[in-house]
Amino acid sequence: MVDVPDSISHFPSKSSRKFPSQSFTRSSSTSTSAGNSLVINTSNIHLQSSSSQIIAPIPRRPFLESDASSWLHTPPLSPVSSRGISPTSTRALSPYTSLAGNGHERLSISDSGMGRRWIRWSHKRGMRTSLVVLIFLASVFLKLCLGVGSYSGQNTPPMYGDYEAQRHWMEITFHLPIHEWYSYDLHYWGLDYPPLTAYVSWLCGAVANIINPTWIALHSSRGIETVSSKLFMRLTVIIFDALIYVPAVLVFSQTWYGARSRRTQDLAFLMLILQPALFLIDFGHFQYNSVMLGLTIMAINFFATGHDLLGAASFVLSLGFKQMALYYAPAVGTYLLAKCVFLGPTDGSRLFVRLGCTTVATFILLFLPWIPPFSTSPALILDPISRIFPFARGLFEDKVANFWCASNVVIKWKTWIAQEMLVKVAAVLTLLGFLPSVIVMGKTAWELKVWNGSAETGSNSNEHTQNSNQEESSSHTPILSLLPYALINSSMSFFLFSFQVHEKTILLPLMPLMLLFAGATPGSEVYSWGALGSNVAVFSMWPLLQKDGLALPYFALLVLWNRVIGHNPIRLISTAFPFNSLVHLFSAAVYTAIIFLHLLEPLITPPARYPDLFPVLNVLVSTPVFVCLWLWSIKCCIQVGWARSGPSDLVKPDGEPRHAKLSTAASDASQRRPSFIAKPQGDRTRAISLGPAQGKRLRRSSTHSAAGSASSAIGPSPSSLSRRTTGGILVEGHVEASSQ
Repeated sequence: MVDVPDSISHFPSKSSRKFPSQSFTRSSSTSTSAGNSLVINTSNIHLQSSSSQIIAPIPRRPFLESDASSWLHTPPLSPVSSRGISPTSTRALSPYTSLAGNGHERLSISDSGMGRRWIRWSHKRGMRTSLVVLIFLASVFLKLCLGVGSYSGQNTPPMYGDYEAQRHWMEITFHLPIHEWYSYDLHYWGLDYPPLTAYVSWLCGAVANIINPTWIALHSSRGIETVSSKLFMRLTVIIFDALIYVPAVLVFSQTWYGARSRRTQDLAFLMLILQPALFLIDFGHFQYNSVMLGLTIMAINFFATGHDLLGAASFVLSLGFKQMALYYAPAVGTYLLAKCVFLGPTDGSRLFVRLGCTTVATFILLFLPWIPPFSTSPALILDPISRIFPFARGLFEDKVANFWCASNVVIKWKTWIAQEMLVKVAAVLTLLGFLPSVIVMGKTAWELKVWNGSAETGSNSNEHTQNSNQEESSSHTPILSLLPYALINSSMSFFLFSFQVHEKTILLPLMPLMLLFAGATPGSEVYSWGALGSNVAVFSMWPLLQKDGLALPYFALLVLWNRVIGHNPIRLISTAFPFNSLVHLFSAAVYTAIIFLHLLEPLITPPARYPDLFPVLNVLVSTPVFVCLWLWSIKCCIQVGWARSGPSDLVKPDGEPRHAKLSTAASDASQRRPSFIAKPQGDRTRAISLGPAQGKRLRRSSTHSAAGSASSAIGPSPSSLSRRTTGGILVEGHVEASSQ
């Protein structure tokens, strides 16, 4: 295939264009295969240039959809906008119509949500630049409204609740020396979070002492619930959320979905910032989980842009704020190790050393006050460590929708097995739970490694490989798209099987699931699991929220969230038969059980023998959903890894090993930027300019794009990264060139 010369990369003005007068003639050799592949062979090509071939690049997908569209049932992308192709007309279709796209059936639960319509309306009225600010201000207003209500431990002496714990940490960190932070009065909300939380508490305490010292007066302020102190506490959560979580989510939507339209990016930002589970826990129940989650999302953003050292430091800060970020550690650690393997002995070893130094230095910086010579004794380091890992609390406390609590209905684990043995069993099950994603990510990196193909590809490929090694050391790797699924698998394994889990920790596996869900097309598999997982996660915390007096915000935020995303559980239940997919049927069954329990709970008083009847039923409904999400994340990891390095992609059609050109695919594609793309339009094929008209919406008369339809014309496997990045559509024959 020959690149399009620069001489035809720009069209002349309309007044000076002189195209051949011959009309387009279609050859009889045009054929289709596999339902989606389109090969166009025509007789001649007559353009002003001497080139006889037109190469059309396949649109660049975002990171989350770049490698396994056929595996994960994502829709094909248009040749220009990179957005999912819609049918010619969807207004006359039922919202549950099964739409065949690229050989797969998709269930469109709702073709448009309130959030999608609002963003479309705003863009059409020139509010594109201010939309992010409006979304942020709307979320702040909702957080303030939620803060007016009740919180954890309100008017419940003597211990009160999490609200009092956070306030109490402000007073002890401000009034006591550092070496007493983790040993002072452990019977009354002793500090049990890592040092970064303590530093944040000290900062908040210093500000509170300036405004009103009575809010954090040592001993005398315990249980304080004045209006002014509650307003200050609520504002601290909103401010830290605005400083860390909101920017991280905004950068994520613009980085990971950078190849998508601006509307998709704004919609992803809206979905992530209005997530109801985080709303209810941080701004209702009262905690600072958004800081931990925001630091983790920052780390993911740094990985996506190739700043691995900053990403490692951000993740260590997340661990330093809450130890629950360890749920993500296997996935993050495996990704960084896999990238070192991918880069090879030289560049990989250099990156490994730098990552190790950065990680150790960040941990030392966090724990510096407890390390000699800054502490009086080396044993003081044991104070924060012993408080961070509280194994003495038991297997679980409240009713949590995980394996241990659900199976405890039949098997009384605390009675039959000693606590020391339960710790070991939980550790083994957790390890086995996230092991599949670790194996898949490591195996994929090994098979895609770029450092062993130089001896087989000649001097030209050797030079490209060396250049690509230097480029990849500062950019993302092909295994990056495995990271969100690995994060779900790892965090869900900890939630289901680890020791001492709270119901609030469902926020950790929910975060990467929402990152995937934010850019998913309605009706896709990711969208269906994301909507179900979010709703069930909020439902699993219903006993806690009900105890905190947050019943009304619970129902209000659930209704608002489903309206924003365009998801209607009631309509889904009514269309359960005939079901279009297993996740559809499963979701209908789960939503039916949830609605039934909510209607039954105010009508029936639990018997004295089973006072926790409804919390246990909540666990039995929620746990199967989380188990299915865990299994689904394993399946997605395997499928994405297989699409990256499956047997069909190990050898290219010309017999050259696949890994030899894999690393240079992105750079070759960025250097070769042809200005034409072949577009089927009725009985004609037109050359569409991707220069000035790249951002314009092109009218499509078919549900298949030229890029998606002609994928098999380039090679036997549609999942090859190199073919998807550098491959094109070869149109042989006469083409009438025109601009759209």
